[in-house]
Amino acid sequence: MTEPGIVLGANQYGKAEVRLVRVDRDGLRHSITDLAVTSQLRGDFTAAHIEGDNARIVATDTQKNTVFAFARDGVGAPEEFLLRLGRHFTGEFAWVTGGRWEVEQYPWSRIPVDGKGHDHSFVRGGTEVRTAVVTFVGAEATVISGLRDLAVLKSTGSEFRGFVRDRYTTLAETDDRILATSVTARWRYRSLDIDFDEAFADVRRLLLEAFAETHSLALQQTLYEMGRRVLEAFAEIDEIRFSMPNLHHFAVDLTPFGLDNPDEVFYAADRPYGLIEAAVLREGVTGDHPAWNGIAGFC
Repeated sequence: MTEPGIVLGANQYGKAEVRLVRVDRDGLRHSITDLAVTSQLRGDFTAAHIEGDNARIVATDTQKNTVFAFARDGVGAPEEFLLRLGRHFTGEFAWVTGGRWEVEQYPWSRIPVDGKGHDHSFVRGGTEVRTAVVTFVGAEATVISGLRDLAVLKSTGSEFRGFVRDRYTTLAETDDRILATSVTARWRYRSLDIDFDEAFADVRRLLLEAFAETHSLALQQTLYEMGRRVLEAFAEIDEIRFSMPNLHHFAVDLTPFGLDNPDEVFYAADRPYGLIEAAVLREGVTGDHPAWNGIAGFC
């Protein structure tokens, strides 16, 4: 018997995390957009891998420069910026049959001076990051928007009981606890005819409202309610995925110091933590869209 041959499998390449800051100077009141942009091309690059023939290689440095050059005309919504990049690379080079373009956007807000935001001075926001991924297969584009590290906490309105108990279970049931998590969510649009900035703001608002208003019997229930509200409000979104750690807060025993603790002093444990992940989809959507390929972790 002869040994099977060795062939090249799926591949992509590009420039990762191009740090781009765009300052819009319309009049005296400026605005800034702070991004990390990743560009990855897919197509016929067999000769480069097998023979070292770079005739079809669009250098990663060229991809970086393209990001900066396109920013000269403005950035706008990160999804729209990625669509511009994808259309350029798939339209300019015949052998580039698709690709993946990704953004992380870092928030800045105006420094308040005399009760109003300063025209050209900013302070970096919290840990929350806006995300976007655009994939092209030929001329067909798919947009997945999202956010990560959205830290939320509710001091009551959460309980956890009725779970399985065995000889290894020590956790006490509770009808009142702190519920805290750091939300990572990504949602896939079925349409590109949308104002992505407006949609992002509305989705974020719905996620926060659902977290706040849901009397939580489990973080899983809260997660599902957050996803349900988004899908009910946006016909343009087919599915939304979540990864949400359960950031535990334990009441500190103050009795050794002769003090009571009426659920006011807590130890915030950073690890280990529960990790709750799930997708919420429209009926009939399978959840295996190829645009999810290459996204690390559950979402």
